[in-house]
Amino acid sequence: MAQGSAAHNIFDWTDRIPEGPLDPVLQALVRDIIGKVADKWTMLILEALEEHGTLRFTDVGRKVGDISQKMLTKTLRQMEADGLVERTVHPVIPPHVDYQLTEMGRSLGGAFCGVWLWAEAHHDQIEASRKAFAARQAEG
Repeated sequence: MAQGSAAHNIFDWTDRIPEGPLDPVLQALVRDIIGKVADKWTMLILEALEEHGTLRFTDVGRKVGDISQKMLTKTLRQMEADGLVERTVHPVIPPHVDYQLTEMGRSLGGAFCGVWLWAEAHHDQIEASRKAFAARQAEG
């Protein structure tokens, strides 16, 4: 979209940059959160829980696919610590543990929906860039 266009570009965030110095505490928090939640497994777990609602531990693993039990446990624990998922242990034998997104987890999923929209809007350009890059690498 051309600059100065009357239509609002949802990918143009430059008008949202705060004026003046950034709050170092907020900046550290944002960096920490991005480091924890912008990883592959957290995003896939967010997607699985958003699409399917409350899931048992093993069902989360199945929906995500190709994740080790150790990584699933680690990621769900971090998500619980960050307030993104709620873990419910049912006192039965064998143990039954459910996971569901908290309101904050759902809002994070909504925020990352923008990544999906961006990827969809730029899919052809990304593929063309990757092909051009591979061709340049093969030449030289």
